[in-house]
Amino acid sequence: MSEKNNLQEQAQNIIQASRQQGNGKNFLLWLGALILGAILGWVGPAPLISFFDFIATVFTRLFQFIAVPTIALAVTTTLSGLGARKETRKIFARALTYTLLTTFSAALVGLLLYLWIEPSNLPAEAIGAGASAVPLDKVGSLSYTEHFLKVIPNNLLQPFLAGNVLSVLFIAASAGLGLAFMPESENRAVLLKGIAGLQELLFTLIRGLLYILPFGILAFSAQLAAQIEAGVIVGALGKYVAVVMGGNLIQFFLVLPIFLAIRGLNPIQVMRKMSPAIAVALFTKSSAATLPVTLTTAEENLKVNPTVSRFVLPICTTINMNGCAAFILVTSLFVMQNAGFELTLPSMIAWVFVAVLAAVGNAGVPMGCYFLTLSLMSSMGAPLGLMGIILPIYAVIDMIETAENVWSDSCVCAMTDHDLKDKLQEGNTASTTI
Repeated sequence: MSEKNNLQEQAQNIIQASRQQGNGKNFLLWLGALILGAILGWVGPAPLISFFDFIATVFTRLFQFIAVPTIALAVTTTLSGLGARKETRKIFARALTYTLLTTFSAALVGLLLYLWIEPSNLPAEAIGAGASAVPLDKVGSLSYTEHFLKVIPNNLLQPFLAGNVLSVLFIAASAGLGLAFMPESENRAVLLKGIAGLQELLFTLIRGLLYILPFGILAFSAQLAAQIEAGVIVGALGKYVAVVMGGNLIQFFLVLPIFLAIRGLNPIQVMRKMSPAIAVALFTKSSAATLPVTLTTAEENLKVNPTVSRFVLPICTTINMNGCAAFILVTSLFVMQNAGFELTLPSMIAWVFVAVLAAVGNAGVPMGCYFLTLSLMSSMGAPLGLMGIILPIYAVIDMIETAENVWSDSCVCAMTDHDLKDKLQEGNTASTTI
């Protein structure tokens, strides 16, 4: 018997080693695509850049296409399997705790950098010139009342057609809890089996998308390099950009790894294994669109229990916005400072809480943080011309923010899985093999 166990252990070790080797090759392939794309985007002719723009748009659409059903099925299957059991409360409690801790830390890092670097005011004429670039049609559409009402759907299809992530999450949670509390019957079993089958199909499509992902990384990298070379990312906002970017990088490379290390996880290994999701987030600029890759990477590379990943990651996509909290805080302080508002330390600390709450309510879509900040500043009566000056450089800020958000989602998921590894029941519905 012991000899048989030794053979099984050796086989498992071989399989694990081959998977790690495959992950290493994939990482090198993605890194090579990133570097090659940057070179081609910088020196390539206009027709080649147009072709890369087309490929980048195709990949963005594919990620958006698969993101909404991924959220819906992941939450539905997880809640239908967990229901009212204590595991649900444990997973949600830890995910929410880590989300709030990391989001508050991101906002605090942004505040400390703002106080240290002290961005100066811009000339009034520059702010006036920037007013023409502000998308004013978006200002009135993001009030908190309307934002809350949009979460509650008045029909089943509209949230999926509009890509309303929070509303889809509401529907999926309702359906999952409904299935969990349904009496045991043949109809319930058929529904669960059909949903599980759809999820298997979805993850098969995601694996196919990951297989061709290097082409997407190549195109996204070339697109970004061409924009930088063309002078899209310019401006006289050096100190402001230093605060935003510096805060994101400190949170990414220092604060979040400290959280992982405190919980007994190796930050370098976690980051390396989650690198595909971080790379996709960097270029899609959407946490929601990146979710399919984040889920697959967490389960296949980090070996996270699907019960945890398919519950935590969709929720984190909508509420765990580290980069957004820092951007809202720093940008709001910068705009109010230029508008002549008195910024005392207590008021700045109060804005930390405002930024965190606003970030939690923000949807993981491109430029979501920008329009949310725009709405806040509009309600404050602050001059919006500065938001127009920020707009040209926000493309890069949004990339860094989204990568940070997905990295934070991955950390929350990894820490939750680590905490509950020995406490979760095996073999529930959410643990479908992918």
